[in-house]
Amino acid sequence: MNLFDEPPAEPARDGSAPLAERMRPRTLDELVGQEALIGPGRPLREAIEHDRLRSIILWGPPGTGKTTLARLIASATRARFVAFSAVLSGIKEIREVMSEAEQARRRSGRRTILFIDEIHRFNRAQQDAFLPRVESGDIVLIGATTENPSFEVNSALLSRSKVHVLAPLPAEAIVGILRRALEDPERGLGGSDVTATADALSGIARYANGDARIALNMLEAASNVARGGQIDAAIIADLAQNRSLLYDKTGEEHYNLISALHKSMRNSDPDAAVYWLARMIEAGEDPLYIARRLVRFASEDVGNADPQALAMTVAARDAVHFIGMPEGNTALAQAAIYLATAPKSNAVYRAYGDAAEAAAKEVAEPVPLHLRNAPTRLMKELNYGKEYRYAHDEPQGIADMECLPPAHRGRRFYEPTDRGFEQELRRRLEAWRRRT
Repeated sequence: MNLFDEPPAEPARDGSAPLAERMRPRTLDELVGQEALIGPGRPLREAIEHDRLRSIILWGPPGTGKTTLARLIASATRARFVAFSAVLSGIKEIREVMSEAEQARRRSGRRTILFIDEIHRFNRAQQDAFLPRVESGDIVLIGATTENPSFEVNSALLSRSKVHVLAPLPAEAIVGILRRALEDPERGLGGSDVTATADALSGIARYANGDARIALNMLEAASNVARGGQIDAAIIADLAQNRSLLYDKTGEEHYNLISALHKSMRNSDPDAAVYWLARMIEAGEDPLYIARRLVRFASEDVGNADPQALAMTVAARDAVHFIGMPEGNTALAQAAIYLATAPKSNAVYRAYGDAAEAAAKEVAEPVPLHLRNAPTRLMKELNYGKEYRYAHDEPQGIADMECLPPAHRGRRFYEPTDRGFEQELRRRLEAWRRRT
């Protein structure tokens, strides 16, 4: 059940363990790239070094040091330390740990620090099981997650924990880790004849995308195929041909990227729009999902400032459906660039929102009699359709006739902007309103 009940043993030094495991930091100072969180004098570091840790959630992408930090806490604390993975454990194991923690505190006053890797994989009921022991002080919880705790961690548990965000490692930090691995004769590759060019290390850092584990795994793979013991940019380019982008179609990154695409188009930035679009497509996003978002944007953010935008995005959707991928990527790119460069108006979006609110919250007045059809004699006798004026019979094609119910008479839901084609629509409406 447990990953480690006592401070973990040092990584194997005989080279049998993967390089990423051998190079796992053994001190807080070796954990680079997270200085804002655990640098000298930072609150979390002070709490660890003085063994005053309270419940925390460590949130960050893979390879940023969440499990390593938990291991360092295990080495530093005088408390009983228990760790297990949410992937491998269930409610039975949770209850056993809770019971043991309560007994340990009752017998010796010793608290239990409980590390849960991938805590987001526990459901709400399982997470609820921790609450009584956290509240009583029997356990100090350390949860590690790659998912946004706001969505994946029980709100009651979250309110009793401090969330610490571990950022993706910057490229210079990755390069530093790689250099240390190349030079360390005890745990790394320092005892071999392997060297690496600066371009190769930079290439690995780009490929790793902030993940130290991926970087070290690539360095190890490159060292096994290096010609003459030197790792160059060509070797890295060959190994990196099939990089998997950080993306989860059901997770936060999915929503982050579609938000970035939407807001880039709204801000009329075609370069950013096509970049975020490519990020989504190359990571394997459903192209029809993207097409649906573009269609929505065409009405929400462009609207009648450029009526062609809706036709363009629907055509892009049809193109993707017709020719498939990857050929359909250019149709999506064409639509995204068109939307980014189109005049913007949210007047249609606001008009519908205001009308929907009025329909939902205000008195639902009956349809005025003159707007009703009268297919039967009874309806005609009840004045259905009386005083209706047929617009095509009017000199300018517009009848002086109110079409809103009395309570809304004269109300303006749609107010076109002075951008794009809506400038013409505004002119028309103003002219029509003057004549009436």
